[in-house]
Amino acid sequence: MNAWILLFISICAEICGTTALKYSNGFTKPLPTILALSAFLIAFYLISIVFKTLPVGLVYAIWSGTGIVLTAVIAYFAFGQKPDLAGFIGMAMIIAGVLVINLFSKSTGH
Repeated sequence: MNAWILLFISICAEICGTTALKYSNGFTKPLPTILALSAFLIAFYLISIVFKTLPVGLVYAIWSGTGIVLTAVIAYFAFGQKPDLAGFIGMAMIIAGVLVINLFSKSTGH
């Protein structure tokens, strides 16, 4: 399977894991705890496969940056956690960084 598709699935799994982690209430609720651990296992397994073909720095920047921003969006809607102005600026900078890497970096293998 294409490494970029695996990266996308890994990001989705990481976001699901993080969201389930919030619902696990410190690992005190069994179902969300199992969901969180399973999702993180899938995310790390897939990203380990992606690391075989794409540069580690590139992959991790995209994986973590995208995960941060999308997790913040989910936290806004699911938990009512509104970022302040500094939060929005920081997320905009993360998005800009991921775009710069993908559009201009020679390490992406386009």
